[in-house]
Amino acid sequence: MLEPAYQADVVVVGAGVAGLSAAHRLTSAGVTTMVLEAAHGVGGRMATEKVDGFRLDRIGQLLSTAYPELRLTPGLGTLVLRPFAPGVLLHGDGRHHRAGVQAGTGGARGALHAVRALASAPRPPSAPRPPRRPVAVPGRQVSAPRSRSGAPLGTAVDQARLGAALTRLAGTPAERLLARPELPAGEALAARGLPARTIDGFLRPLLAALLCDPDLTTSSRCADLALRAFAGGRLCLPEGGAEALPELLASTLPPGTVHTGVRVTSVSTTSVTTAEHGEIRCRAVLVATDARAAAELLPGLRVPEFHPVTVVHHTNDEPPATGASLLLDADLGGPVAHTAVVSRVDPSRAPAGRALVSSTVLGRPPGDVDTAVRMHLARLYGVSTARWETLAVHHTAEAVPAMRPPHDLRRPVRLLAGLYVCGDHRDTSTVQGALHSGHRASAAILADLGVGRSMHVADPLPTVPRAA
Repeated sequence: MLEPAYQADVVVVGAGVAGLSAAHRLTSAGVTTMVLEAAHGVGGRMATEKVDGFRLDRIGQLLSTAYPELRLTPGLGTLVLRPFAPGVLLHGDGRHHRAGVQAGTGGARGALHAVRALASAPRPPSAPRPPRRPVAVPGRQVSAPRSRSGAPLGTAVDQARLGAALTRLAGTPAERLLARPELPAGEALAARGLPARTIDGFLRPLLAALLCDPDLTTSSRCADLALRAFAGGRLCLPEGGAEALPELLASTLPPGTVHTGVRVTSVSTTSVTTAEHGEIRCRAVLVATDARAAAELLPGLRVPEFHPVTVVHHTNDEPPATGASLLLDADLGGPVAHTAVVSRVDPSRAPAGRALVSSTVLGRPPGDVDTAVRMHLARLYGVSTARWETLAVHHTAEAVPAMRPPHDLRRPVRLLAGLYVCGDHRDTSTVQGALHSGHRASAAILADLGVGRSMHVADPLPTVPRAA
């Protein structure tokens, strides 16, 4: 039980990864900190449901080993990341094609060698299929099937150009990417000089998966940062489920820092009021909830639009032969944006002898989502899904804040002296963005409290106007 008269230097409202990461930096600087969470567990949208020995993520956003904050955030030193197979696996014209080039391969010539090596890697077997009719997916425009004589990436020369572009992008400072002209990501791709086949067959489905945005209305600057992380690292998942990351942050804070089941009803620069314990006095308040809950506590705060995400989890005895690859549909032939045999990526997510296949639907899902997903998965994997068991269907209407242009990637975290806000809605709509917003907020608090020097030096230079 909390004591009504308890005082702390800083009260953090919300125990998602943004608030927990900020709490780590504050406590490490000697600032007494209390984290209050209305739910009965930490993590917010990074939740994992446990069903019969399976660990099922509700949203399952993709992480990258290139995210700087995964290395810089105190408390994450023992986090285990399970990488997908290098690059991604594309399904196009009834076949599987390996795509994606890691950085550090020696410029254009090295990229050409790497992309050829990936293209020549053994391909999982896939059954031939008849010509496909366009599939109408609610909320998404689907064009007629593209007629292609080669892989979705195009010719060897096209692949070399793509590899060189990704290699350059991996080495480009974030500040330079943020200084580029800003357009919706889908429009910006057409102006980059890459072949239409490469854009439609690889970059569009990849960016849709990375941004949770099937229509690519996201700011091109955010898209560039996502591609930079893809090119400079490996897509990965936290071992044990998405909840492993916030639970690790919570468990490595000083005992008694995090209090769950405490609902905050109002905030000021010097106190918070809770439904269960009355007023708690402090020197500063950090609101680290999702965007909508933050706006309820901070009237006037902008609430963005959101991208809905539906994750369908299946199990079977014999996993498809795609290994630990992330599988994308280059043909846009159904509702599934990306899918993977997650138990091959992270064996801890399924009991021994069982396979866990997790598939993500972006945008508004079809009426009978499970049936539509099964039909699509049968084509993508080239196997029958009739006997697959459905474990869960998780639909989250407000899963990921939209980042349409103009988008300020560094929205202010300091509202007033003593009142601060952080979360993925203040940065980029990724785990990296949430962690970095917590970094920025803790730096601002420490500077205002006069504790040490500001840690704000990690921020790139602002390049767009700031708005509350």
